[in-house]
Amino acid sequence: MNKALVTIVGRPNVGKSTFFNRIIEKREAIVDDFAGVTRDRKYAETEWCGIEFNLVDTGGYFPGVEDKIGRAIIKQVDTSIDEADLIVFMVDGRIGLTPMDEEIAAILKKWGKPILLCVNKLDSHELDINTSEFYRLGLGEPLAVASTNGRNIGDFLDAVIAEIPQHKRRKIDFEQEIEKHMQLAIVGKPNAGKSSLINALLGEEKHIVTEIPGTTRDAVDSLLKYHGEEIILVDTAGLRRRAKVTERLEYYSTVRTQEAIRRSDVAVVMIDATEGLVDQDIRIILDVVKFNKGVLIAVNKWDLVEKDAKTARAFEKAITELLNTLRYIPVIFISATEKKRIYKVIDIARELFVERQRKVPTSELNKFLEEIVAKYPPPSNDKKEVKIKYITQVKSPPPIFALYANHPKSIKSNYRQYIENQFRARYPFTGVPLTFIYKKK
Repeated sequence: MNKALVTIVGRPNVGKSTFFNRIIEKREAIVDDFAGVTRDRKYAETEWCGIEFNLVDTGGYFPGVEDKIGRAIIKQVDTSIDEADLIVFMVDGRIGLTPMDEEIAAILKKWGKPILLCVNKLDSHELDINTSEFYRLGLGEPLAVASTNGRNIGDFLDAVIAEIPQHKRRKIDFEQEIEKHMQLAIVGKPNAGKSSLINALLGEEKHIVTEIPGTTRDAVDSLLKYHGEEIILVDTAGLRRRAKVTERLEYYSTVRTQEAIRRSDVAVVMIDATEGLVDQDIRIILDVVKFNKGVLIAVNKWDLVEKDAKTARAFEKAITELLNTLRYIPVIFISATEKKRIYKVIDIARELFVERQRKVPTSELNKFLEEIVAKYPPPSNDKKEVKIKYITQVKSPPPIFALYANHPKSIKSNYRQYIENQFRARYPFTGVPLTFIYKKK
């Protein structure tokens, strides 16, 4: 049984994202006084009184807009309304009824869906009188709430539950084991084709795509069903160089992208084939590695590159040489707009997800250690004979290995690199950063 879908609709800056965050009890959507912050529609699972439902935050609805991003936002909102079982139409109780509210109400009535009229920003009982003028919209009783302090949110959610169709009243099964889905973050510079890739994988325009850099401002989750498996795709705002992140809104987007990387299992770093691997791409890759996530490089817009049989190999070689010690990261060439090799991205990411959870038996590790130390013993330092006695895997995921030695601080960096190189030759852990920690025996 599918869960009910509740969509929040309203003109810009009436408090939809604050309301969304309040109900799901997380700071999931970016909130700012600046109008038009939300662009893509954002889904979250939530519940009230044991009844589960999906809540959708949408961009500001302003009919008649002519600019490209504005038209794309309208399309997103319309799609969300079409999917919805219930529409929450939000208005601003402090500003009062506006002509745009009336225009949106007329449009919503034509959809023939159940509508709850939510009058937001009424922080106290004395302000509830402001709801009276909204009766003119003909949408039933206006319900007063204040998203910022939570006033009347519980009463409003009671009304939401009452409107959910009986066949979609799904109750929480608290004993059900939570299945681990792979969280796959799509990261990269602005305009590298991140949203285009997700739209191509999902087979719908769930994310707004334009040639304007910076169209995506938030980290947005989507569920991809692939060969019977559910994978969570996280589209993220383009990561610019920190020195160029000057707008407050763009700063929040950058923070959200960092959070998206933190909670992901694997990250696909999108590179623009027409530009090649640039410094900012390398910084993003290093961010993913820093958080010990599986990492895959997807060279997008490959259809725009003039090439012959050797072009891809030469491009890949150039990338691995630039990455130096990160040569374990796989590279794939794709075209999101042409849908070429896009599912290969998922196949490889799935392999990295499994590899990241791999555990190597301690006995096998120590046999390996004995072999490489016999081949090349650790150099002595400060007249001390260095002996590495033991190795074991202490965590997975991410894979972390502890090596015990008599003088761990005397093991030089070049010998530590030798150990990692030999380790990867034996256990590739393709696309997975490894951590080696040295402890005193």
